[in-house]
Amino acid sequence: MAGTRTKQANFSLPDDLLQELRREAPKGEQSRIVAEAIRKELTRLRFRRVIDRAFGAWKHEDHPELEEGSEPFLRRLRHSSRMDEPES
Repeated sequence: MAGTRTKQANFSLPDDLLQELRREAPKGEQSRIVAEAIRKELTRLRFRRVIDRAFGAWKHEDHPELEEGSEPFLRRLRHSSRMDEPES
């Protein structure tokens, strides 16, 4: 992220991973690549936590319109919305 303040961090990486980073990433890009990887992983972890918290929130009895599955429900929705369109 351009304009974001940075601070130096001290953490350990497996030797093989550090060697690969040094071999594959241009020297001036290594910190950016590590920061981007951490951002992606944090986003994945947050998303996973939200999914875990939401598990079981959907109750079939709250949605009888989907008893036949989503396809018939969507067909009815699409059909009714086409009926609402003004004729040309």
